Amino acid sequence: MAVDVAVLAKRIRAAQGLEPCDLCIQGGRLVDVTTGTVRDDVAVSIVDDTIVAVGEPRLAHRVVEARGRFMAPGFIDTHLHVESSLVTPAEFERLVLPRGTTTAICDPHEIANVIGLPGIEWFQAAALSLVMSLKVNLPSCVPASELETAGARLEGDDLLPLLAHPATLGLAEMMNFPGVIAADRQLLHKLSLFADAHIDGHAPLLQGEGLDAYLCGGPRTDHECTLLAEAREKLEKGMVILMREGSVTRNVTALAPLLTEATWPRIAFCTDDRKPVDILAEGHIDHAMRTAIAAGAPILPVYRSASLAAATTFRLHDRGLIAPGRRADLVLLDDLAEVQVSGVVAAGQVVEAALFEERSHPAPVGYGSVHLATVDERTFVLPAPAGEMDVIGVVPLSVITEHLRLVPPARDGVVTADPERSLHLVAVLERHGRNGNIGRGLVHGFGALHGAIATSIGHDSHNVAVVGSDPADMAMAVNRITALQGGAVVVRGGAVLAELALPVAGLMSDRPYEEVAERFGAIRKAAHEIGCQMPEPLQPLAFLPLSVIPHLKLTDRGYVTAGPDGLRLLG
Repeated sequence: MAVDVAVLAKRIRAAQGLEPCDLCIQGGRLVDVTTGTVRDDVAVSIVDDTIVAVGEPRLAHRVVEARGRFMAPGFIDTHLHVESSLVTPAEFERLVLPRGTTTAICDPHEIANVIGLPGIEWFQAAALSLVMSLKVNLPSCVPASELETAGARLEGDDLLPLLAHPATLGLAEMMNFPGVIAADRQLLHKLSLFADAHIDGHAPLLQGEGLDAYLCGGPRTDHECTLLAEAREKLEKGMVILMREGSVTRNVTALAPLLTEATWPRIAFCTDDRKPVDILAEGHIDHAMRTAIAAGAPILPVYRSASLAAATTFRLHDRGLIAPGRRADLVLLDDLAEVQVSGVVAAGQVVEAALFEERSHPAPVGYGSVHLATVDERTFVLPAPAGEMDVIGVVPLSVITEHLRLVPPARDGVVTADPERSLHLVAVLERHGRNGNIGRGLVHGFGALHGAIATSIGHDSHNVAVVGSDPADMAMAVNRITALQGGAVVVRGGAVLAELALPVAGLMSDRPYEEVAERFGAIRKAAHEIGCQMPEPLQPLAFLPLSVIPHLKLTDRGYVTAGPDGLRLLG
């Protein structure tokens, strides 16, 4: 993007002390990510959104005394879905920017699977209204799978015009790694269109020849590593490893030994999916960094990965270090090892409460996206088989499931729940108004749950998922989701115990993050009160339909599993 000549002249004059800067932060200890050292008593001088001098202080209209605090480059979240924070981009900024995340690279994959292009365009417009830098990678898998019903379909040619937008970087996580390995022509066409841009990867547990084939398609990063050996092989084969610390999937501790003085340029951090209640309690990228350091990763390489390595990987050459001519994103810290953030500057502006007041943002889109007819207890009738049936075994704090074969509890020829054996009825209801499909099944692992939990968050097509012991409670929970036009509900004995409305595409609230965090906390509490033994009660429901994971899932079309010939619909 071209820069006005007068702006360049102002920066150059201020750098030489010929005119005052807008802001000078002085007396700090600079975390120099280019040399891997800490320099004492350094001043950083800023004009507009750009650093113009590092070293001796310059005359400035506003001076901030660092008083010996550390000054590090702003942290970069290299892969996340803002939708998973349950709030709008503006509220997301207000939540994470004071914690040091000055750049976030989002994939609006979730909203795109509900409403298509308008959802992506809203994110692009929202990005331009923020002080933090929100970059957009265009969703690569809409729908994520042909084994479930999504609300939209986007091909490569649909996405290509959006690449020119100033907030856009490239193509988001290529989740359909089996399709890439099988050389699916449509996928290869999409990859070829973005060959000159950044292409994000997504390849859980993929190694060996399959990984070789996948990399030939163009992906260059991976945030799905769970095993150290897996991450090491991907690193050796040229991938940049995005160490993830979300609300559910937390891989930093396991992968921390990979981050060293030698490897930091090929490692960065991301959150992927992180809820406001966890950001408030623990932090954001600062929490991931703190976790890595606590697990033994060396301190300065952690800071270098969180800034310079991340910026370089995503071709953001205007940031990632504190140096003249770079974007003025920096974090003041009281303690490096504890990543104690005590001040933030973003795009040259001191982050304080007034920064978020009286600003204009594009209105949310995606209202009225839940198209479900009223259901009753008969909706969840599942005829009992003569013998065993497929049962989903959910695993706490994991997107991986088990494929169980069990003789189900039954009465009068119908499958029933048995909470004492942690067996419950489960269903996924198509909510986009396409076909009215309902997938029904049995799930193991929720504990002695008595009641029902429902949500419109169902990665990746975001149909309505419900689990319960009582079909009547399940029906009440689903009908309440429809009335709220998206969200999460806990029901027991015909009464709603807690609910969170998510009317923006059935994924996000239009309320302040404090309110969303409080209501989400109430959902967790209510779920545990009715006997759910999952640490994160919504997680198994949200990920039951993730049919690109090669384990047993339930979509609106029935059970999906993986066999020697790829993913199969069991019916």
